[in-house]
Amino acid sequence: MDRHHLVPKTFKGRAQFPIHKICHRKIHSVFTERELFKTYHSWEALQAHEEIRVFIDWVARKPPEFYTSTATTNAKKRR
Repeated sequence: MDRHHLVPKTFKGRAQFPIHKICHRKIHSVFTERELFKTYHSWEALQAHEEIRVFIDWVARKPPEFYTSTATTNAKKRR
């Protein structure tokens, strides 16, 4: 289990929530720190993003101990 800062620490965020490691890595593979700060700083906003929603649906069917590496998305690589 990891803890995710709703507002990144680089932007003085303090609030955190517990999250499975694979989900935490997925969030950071999709969004930049600035995107997390400006747009995706709530659990509801994260869940509303299509790529995260699809990932949550997929990982929900896996056993709790499931883990695999998460690649950085092409959209994030282009920034």
